[in-house]
Amino acid sequence: MAEDRQKFALKMIVNGKERDVTFEELALSNNLAQEALVRLLIEKKVFDAKELMDMMNKVKQERYRGPEDSK
Repeated sequence: MAEDRQKFALKMIVNGKERDVTFEELALSNNLAQEALVRLLIEKKVFDAKELMDMMNKVKQERYRGPEDSK
Protein backbone atom coordinates (compact mmCIF):
# COMPACT_ATOMS: atom_id res chain seq x y z
CA MET A 1 0.00 0.00 0.00
CA ALA A 2 1.40 3.40 -0.99
CA GLU A 3 2.06 5.84 1.79
CA ASP A 4 -0.46 8.70 1.61
CA ARG A 5 1.54 11.06 3.79
CA GLN A 6 3.89 13.30 1.83
CA LYS A 7 7.31 14.22 3.15
CA PHE A 8 8.03 17.90 3.38
CA ALA A 9 11.27 19.59 2.42
CA LEU A 10 10.72 22.77 4.39
CA LYS A 11 8.23 25.07 6.03
CA MET A 12 7.62 28.59 4.76
CA ILE A 13 5.72 31.49 6.20
CA VAL A 14 3.84 33.40 3.51
CA ASN A 15 1.66 36.35 4.50
CA GLY A 16 1.84 35.24 8.11
CA LYS A 17 0.63 31.70 7.34
CA GLU A 18 2.77 28.59 7.69
CA ARG A 19 2.98 26.40 4.59
CA ASP A 20 4.65 23.03 4.08
CA VAL A 21 6.60 22.63 0.83
CA THR A 22 7.04 19.13 -0.57
CA PHE A 23 10.25 17.87 -2.15
CA GLU A 24 8.38 17.72 -5.47
CA GLU A 25 7.33 21.38 -5.22
CA LEU A 26 10.85 22.40 -4.25
CA ALA A 27 12.39 20.47 -7.14
CA LEU A 28 9.94 22.02 -9.61
CA SER A 29 10.62 25.51 -8.27
CA ASN A 30 14.38 24.98 -8.54
CA ASN A 31 14.00 23.65 -12.08
CA LEU A 32 11.90 26.64 -13.19
CA ALA A 33 14.34 29.12 -11.64
CA GLN A 34 17.33 27.39 -13.26
CA GLU A 35 15.68 27.34 -16.68
CA ALA A 36 14.72 31.02 -16.41
CA LEU A 37 18.29 31.92 -15.41
CA VAL A 38 19.83 29.95 -18.28
CA ARG A 39 17.43 31.50 -20.80
CA LEU A 40 18.20 34.98 -19.53
CA LEU A 41 21.97 34.44 -19.68
CA ILE A 42 21.72 33.11 -23.24
CA GLU A 43 19.39 35.95 -24.27
CA LYS A 44 21.86 38.49 -22.85
CA LYS A 45 24.67 36.68 -24.72
CA VAL A 46 26.67 35.91 -21.59
CA PHE A 47 27.18 32.49 -23.18
CA ASP A 48 25.52 30.50 -25.94
CA ALA A 49 23.64 27.22 -25.87
CA LYS A 50 26.61 25.23 -27.22
CA GLU A 51 28.88 26.52 -24.43
CA LEU A 52 26.24 25.49 -21.89
CA MET A 53 25.95 21.99 -23.35
CA ASP A 54 29.74 21.62 -23.46
CA MET A 55 30.00 22.65 -19.80
CA MET A 56 27.16 20.32 -18.81
CA ASN A 57 28.98 17.43 -20.47
CA LYS A 58 32.22 18.39 -18.71
CA VAL A 59 30.51 18.54 -15.31
CA LYS A 60 28.76 15.23 -16.01
CA GLN A 61 32.08 13.56 -16.79
CA GLU A 62 33.67 15.02 -13.65
CA ARG A 63 30.82 14.12 -11.30
CA TYR A 64 29.44 10.86 -12.58
CA ARG A 65 32.38 8.52 -12.74
CA GLY A 66 32.08 4.80 -12.47
CA PRO A 67 34.15 2.70 -10.05
CA GLU A 68 36.57 1.85 -12.88
CA ASP A 69 37.30 5.57 -13.38
CA SER A 70 38.63 6.09 -9.84
CA LYS A 71 41.86 4.16 -10.43
